[in-house]
Amino acid sequence: MHLKTLFSLARTTLVAATLLSAAHLALAQAAPKVKFATSSGDFVVEVYPDKAPKTVENFLQYVKDKHYDGTVFHRVINNFMVQGGGFDANFQQKPTRAPVVHEGRQAMEKGLRNAVGTLAMARTSDPQSATAQFYINVKDNAFLDPGTQGYGYTVFGKVVSGMDVIDKIKVVPTGMGPVGADVPKTPILINSATLVK
Repeated sequence: MHLKTLFSLARTTLVAATLLSAAHLALAQAAPKVKFATSSGDFVVEVYPDKAPKTVENFLQYVKDKHYDGTVFHRVINNFMVQGGGFDANFQQKPTRAPVVHEGRQAMEKGLRNAVGTLAMARTSDPQSATAQFYINVKDNAFLDPGTQGYGYTVFGKVVSGMDVIDKIKVVPTGMGPVGADVPKTPILINSATLVK
């Protein structure tokens, strides 16, 4: 092969690798990670500001404010989801800011669905009521996605490490408790939630 062609090929490869590296770096910067240290082990979630910007901003502000530290997973249903972020270890509801705007449809159009390992905002029957509580899907729950029949729930991230911890949490014995049914009989404490640098 001609030397000039080799140089040209090498330069093209270098440019492509640089662009790929830059794209990967931009993606990594655009997807903040939060580490949850729990009484059942640690897991890390990645959140997507490019797909659900207001929801992610809201969630990360609660993390920065240490809102989740000392809360529990208060609702655990095997073959469905695990929910937390709203009650302390004494099952006292923690104060929250005003609800975040519902972004479920927007997030779904950008590829986020209620699939195994994804993170979504919990809410009441009012679609505009999500504040701090979140849930992690432990199976594909397509019926929770926005559709023609309703708003659905806003997915905004996913578990990227420690899914084995979630799998351990989903099978704990539950029963009636201070906040209703499906409360773990042995509290599952979120010791801390911290932004991974």
